[in-house]
Amino acid sequence: MARIAGVDLPRNKRIEIALTYIYGIGLSRSKEILKKTNIDADIRCQNLNDQQIVSIREILESNYQIEGDLKRFESMSIKRLMEISTYRGRRHRVGLPLRGQRTRTNARTRRGGKKTVAGKKKAPRK
Repeated sequence: MARIAGVDLPRNKRIEIALTYIYGIGLSRSKEILKKTNIDADIRCQNLNDQQIVSIREILESNYQIEGDLKRFESMSIKRLMEISTYRGRRHRVGLPLRGQRTRTNARTRRGGKKTVAGKKKAPRK
């Protein structure tokens, strides 16, 4: 089993798809990496030899920000927004949607489950 950037790649999948299991690598970036290393995209992960794995590792380490580094960069960006108190930073801090979505109804993913508030009772019918 190939282990790249701290991630065990699935053995039976094509290397093109297996590389997308690494955080920060999608399909287009995976194809780009394989083109740089001259590795066939249709080869299975279990059929890679050691030199091919090393070449993929070298390209990832030198050219791309992936896994922990990328996650750290994202969290630092969010913290920076919160510190300088931008609109997006304040929305992050309060846990509300950032991109202009409505919050009067919906937005349950960011706000959590429903909190029922005691309201006015309906007038009885005559």
